[in-house]
Amino acid sequence: MSQMPQQAAVSKCPSCEEPLESGDRFCGACGYDLSVVPARPEDSPTLAINGAVPAQEGVDWPVARDSDGHGHPAPVHAAAELPGTDSGGSPLPPPPPPPAAAPGVRFDRPGEPDEYPLQAPDPRLTAEQAAPAEQTVPAQQATTAEPVAPAAPAPPTAPAAAEKVCVACRAGRVDDDGYCENCGHAQPRERDHMEQESGPVAAVSDRGLRHHRNEDAFSVGCTALPDGAPASVAIVCDGVSSATRPDDASLAASRAAGASLLGALPRGTHPQQAMHDAILAASQAVNALADEPATAREQAPHQNAPACTLVGAVVTAGLLVVGWVGDSRVYWVPADRSTPPARLTEDDSWAAQMVAAGLMSEAEAYADERAHAITGWLGADAYELEPHTASFKPDRPGVVVVCTDGLWNYAESAEEMAEAMPLDAAVRPLHGARVLVGHALDGGGHDNVTVALLPFPAPPQGAGSA
Repeated sequence: MSQMPQQAAVSKCPSCEEPLESGDRFCGACGYDLSVVPARPEDSPTLAINGAVPAQEGVDWPVARDSDGHGHPAPVHAAAELPGTDSGGSPLPPPPPPPAAAPGVRFDRPGEPDEYPLQAPDPRLTAEQAAPAEQTVPAQQATTAEPVAPAAPAPPTAPAAAEKVCVACRAGRVDDDGYCENCGHAQPRERDHMEQESGPVAAVSDRGLRHHRNEDAFSVGCTALPDGAPASVAIVCDGVSSATRPDDASLAASRAAGASLLGALPRGTHPQQAMHDAILAASQAVNALADEPATAREQAPHQNAPACTLVGAVVTAGLLVVGWVGDSRVYWVPADRSTPPARLTEDDSWAAQMVAAGLMSEAEAYADERAHAITGWLGADAYELEPHTASFKPDRPGVVVVCTDGLWNYAESAEEMAEAMPLDAAVRPLHGARVLVGHALDGGGHDNVTVALLPFPAPPQGAGSA
């Protein structure tokens, strides 16, 4: 989960005025999110990176094809004709470095146990515990001969069948604030755990074990290209946790990017161009949140506009396209595990810049406390939007893993990701996604966890595709 620098300590909760202890991220009395009142972080200049996807040792990817000369891929031709391209050409020209006073760097550190206090309001219940109690409504017998006594009314404490029932006492009505009117228990929120399967694509997102809400979001779907060939799509977004409304930002971005891709691909837009346009659409959706009245009321001048990172993939019968802004990642895991897996994206982060500049080794950079400071994101306060896209033509079947750092913090290398993923993930992607989320939770679950799996090549569309 992306974060900006630590906010200044406050002695009392701005919501309920209860005393706070040093290091608190949420009020222990009312649960108020203290990250919405940070002090202005100091600006920190960033170093330029070339944005090129590094050559993967042992993987024979095709040579990239030239762009149109303006930083965009060659727009429209059949997917099968593309031998492999890079959105900025090959190699990508390094972007001009930002001015020294350019606004900054957002922090995305994996939380340590003492950084994220456990939140107790809504415990994780089993499916049986969470199931609402069955209710039977006596049917009134219809007759014309003699009247029938009306059925006895339900007890006053029992909610109507259409109302939400408390998962704790299984009898009380849940009010609009998400609490049971009978026992006062806080109810699990819809985004705490989400699963979706669309044809051969599946995604799972979980709040994790240390955060009070899920600020990740995803969008998955299937469509067909103009020639009838199948195409699978997955978008995963990670909200910048210390910005305003990070959960809304990730949701808006994932929906806008997913809708853009599913609309463009059937019209014949090249998948890489479609991915580039989808990132721009997601950026516009997040920017629009900063102008909404709800944000204007909530946001003080020293706070940041809604923001998130984005990563996505498009899989066709012969082409794999990835796109990203931020530090969420795409991995390639071949079905034949004797062949090497690969990471297909390069983080927009401080650590990646240090490695690209030759100033540190990867191990040294990621051991630094500044490693997870992100240098690219979607949001109205982003210095400059630089969508990264790349296309590949793998020569063998496999699975594409699209995930937030809530997962890859526990399986950082491509080899570790391949080891954590079940062997049958290509034929059971939802099960595979659940296993990967479980791997992160078993490792500590310090962050929100989201992963989508797309088998390659895309199988023919079936009845379950959307």
